[in-house]
Amino acid sequence: MARQPALPLEFTAPALDCDRLWTIDDVSAFLGVSVPTIYQWRHRGEGPPCMRLGKHLRFDPSSVRTWAASKVA
Repeated sequence: MARQPALPLEFTAPALDCDRLWTIDDVSAFLGVSVPTIYQWRHRGEGPPCMRLGKHLRFDPSSVRTWAASKVA
């Protein structure tokens, strides 16, 4: 299965349906960082909380927003 290309920089979070979990590409677009950066943060235990569903990582949008807000302060 081929990985989808990164979303354009003008992507905004409200375009996402908040009733679904975000993919790593969604989180990458929301935070404005690359997918490899998110994997690196995860490896170091520094990134936003996520869950593994089979072989896929999924992120709760509200948890990602809370995590991001905690990094600004």
